[in-house]
This record gives sequence, structure tokens and C-alpha cells, in this order.
Amino acid sequence: METQLKRNRNGQINIVLSERQNEKPKTDQSSFYTINNTPFSHIDEAFSSFIGMKELKDKIKEIYATVLINEKRKQFGLKAPNQVLHMLFKGNPGTGKTTVARKLAKLYFDMGVLSKGHFIEAERADLVGEYIGQTAQKTRAMIQKAMGGVLFIDEAYSLARGGEKDFGKEAIDSLVKHMEDHHNDFVLILAGYPNEMERFLSLNPGLQSRFPFILDFQDYEVSQLVDIAVQMTAEKEYHFTKEALYYLQSHLYKKKQLYERNFSNARYVRNMIENAIRKQAVRLLSTSRLSTEDLLKLTKQDIEMDLS
Repeated sequence: METQLKRNRNGQINIVLSERQNEKPKTDQSSFYTINNTPFSHIDEAFSSFIGMKELKDKIKEIYATVLINEKRKQFGLKAPNQVLHMLFKGNPGTGKTTVARKLAKLYFDMGVLSKGHFIEAERADLVGEYIGQTAQKTRAMIQKAMGGVLFIDEAYSLARGGEKDFGKEAIDSLVKHMEDHHNDFVLILAGYPNEMERFLSLNPGLQSRFPFILDFQDYEVSQLVDIAVQMTAEKEYHFTKEALYYLQSHLYKKKQLYERNFSNARYVRNMIENAIRKQAVRLLSTSRLSTEDLLKLTKQDIEMDLS
């Protein structure tokens, strides 16, 4: 027995079982057929470049497995309830919230969960109007634009800014309504800093129950930040000297020990690298002869930064 995944006209994935040549057909419909020898290889490949995030990866595997098994249940005439995939991300800057949301949009399309798989990022100004009636209209328009894909709202707690008389509450009410009405082909992801998101949920008691997946994006450990830095430089066709790498590790330890409330994690590392590349360019201009290695390497001198 061979298993194939085929997408129909509506973008949904069907699991097609076909008999191998010269193999007798099985008549026992209660048999369970293997979907794939390596069922999570697609997930592992999609998130292979992500450092850490074990909880997130495990959760996506659960969703992926549920979608495929529900397709199998349908084939055997069993009930297969639709999976509601609205999510809430809590994490400091630079912990990968936006990047993961964008990746999920494509992944859900590949899985047949979403018909388009596009990614729409919105903020308060995109949803909240300046006069009565405008907010609901703007919110509906944004949701319509996101249909078939993912609507990602960062710093979602800003919608609750201003209290009861603020139009942000109207935007929240509109979002909640459409979450229920269009959950079959629309995923809403709200994101923001952990403390602010906790307060946001406490102000809207009914909101938390609408999100079956609430994921915490933890700050990266120093070793993970170093791995991220090495990965980023390699993607740009640079590499650190040993001395630069030792300095980077030491600098990040000291930075983390400052216990800054909203340390920007991978974003801070990216800024360090971009700054180092500019410093390298200035340094190399004073060199009369350049080799390929000179153009590739970032030195301690290039990457040095103040802790401020």
C-alpha cells in the first residue's frame, strides 16, 4: 500500500491510498495505514533553521498530525472536527514571534489548512478608527484581506489602550466575532511582550478561551545567541575569527547579566553583526591588498560594542 498527498481544487489535502503493482487489495477497512515513514520530516525541514523552540516545534507536530489523521478519519467515514488554530504568542523582542508566524502561514497552506497561506501583519492603526463605525469597518476589511491566510497583530495589547471608551475595544469585539465565523480558513495570531499580554488577557476574560494555542517564546540562552550569530554571518557569507567569537560570547554574557527588561535577543545579535560588517568595510579600505579571506572574516576589532 502506498500513500500520496494530493491537493484538491479548494486547496485541501487528500490522503490517497493506492495498491502497489501485483499486491492484493485489502478488504479490512478498520486497518490503519501508515501515512509516511517519516511523518514529521516536513516540519523538521521547515523549522530546521530555528534555534531552540522545542515547545513550539512539538506543538506544530501535534497540529500537523491532527490534520492528517482527521483526513484519514474522513476516509473511513468517522467524525473529523475542524482544528481551530488561532494562537497567542508571548515573548520579548527578537525571540522569533513574527518569523514563526510567517513560517506557519506557508506551512498551513502546504498542509491544506489554509487556502492561500499568505501573511498579513497589522497594528493598532490598521484596525482602530478615529470615529464611531470606522473601527468595525477597518477591522472587517483587514480580516477579509487575511482570509485564507494568517493575520498577525504584534503588540496586540495596544488595542486595549484607552479603556472602555476607546475604539480599540470595538476592534477586539470584531476580531472575536470573525474568529468564530471564519475559523475554517483564517488564523489569527496575537503577539506581544509577556507582561503586557498577561494584562491584556486579564482585561478581556473571554478572549483567552478563544486561543487554543498560547505559546511562550523564551529569551535565548547565550549559547543559542552565539549559534544564531554564527548562522546569520554564514548566511551573509562571513565568519568570525576565534578571537571575535570568544569576544561575542563574553559580551553576550555581560549583556544578559544586566537583566534588561526587554532585551532584544536575536535582534540585538543581528544589529551587532550589521555593525561589525560596516566596521569591517572601513577597516578593509585601508588595506592595500585584499584576499578572499579578508573579505570573509569578522575580527574582534570589528565586532566590539559598548554594553550601553
